Amino acid sequence: MALVSSTPMLKAARAEGYGIGAFNVHTLEMLQAVVEAAEETQSPLILQSTVGTVKHLGADYIAAAARTAAQRSSIPIALHLDHCTDFDLIVQCIRAGYTSVMIDASMHPFEENVRLTARVVEVARAAGVNVEAELGKVGGVEDDIVVAEHEALMADPEECAVFVERTGVPTLAPAIGTAHGIYKGEPKIDFDRIGRIASKVALPLVLHGDRGFPKSR
Repeated sequence: MALVSSTPMLKAARAEGYGIGAFNVHTLEMLQAVVEAAEETQSPLILQSTVGTVKHLGADYIAAAARTAAQRSSIPIALHLDHCTDFDLIVQCIRAGYTSVMIDASMHPFEENVRLTARVVEVARAAGVNVEAELGKVGGVEDDIVVAEHEALMADPEECAVFVERTGVPTLAPAIGTAHGIYKGEPKIDFDRIGRIASKVALPLVLHGDRGFPKSR
């Protein structure tokens, strides 16, 4: 099958109470391994590439490999651009065939985050591409984005609701205490905050950084 937008995949997951794994792949071998594992478990899959990987390999090369994997697979697969701050690169990836993009403007004040996110949503919606945005800051290191522990801010549930309404973004990544790969200390997950955000935002929620996340809750 063809690559699909992650919007319907994530909506189904939220409605039915399960999660969808999203994995950053940096080589063809990594992409093949992730797809094979998803195929074996019959799990919907989101393939991701970082900005650094896109700049190294090229958006068209990555999209072509992902399309081939999707065509050979029986599971739905989406291709996502992770943590991008560059509008032009987002447009480039959409044109190459990415079916989901993340505009990460969480380092900006709220109003600027709204403006930048809404601009991406407008472009992506016309192409049938999912958009993810972030509120608050996830600690640790992701590609070339570094958030120190003392700067990691939790997302506010009320602000999340306003943000979604004003931007029209179809998926939201609120900061709730997780951390990306390199960090100090043990992440403290605010499960109550997740519940409060979910009660105010009907969209699929995205969890970034699985470090320190318990196997069961």
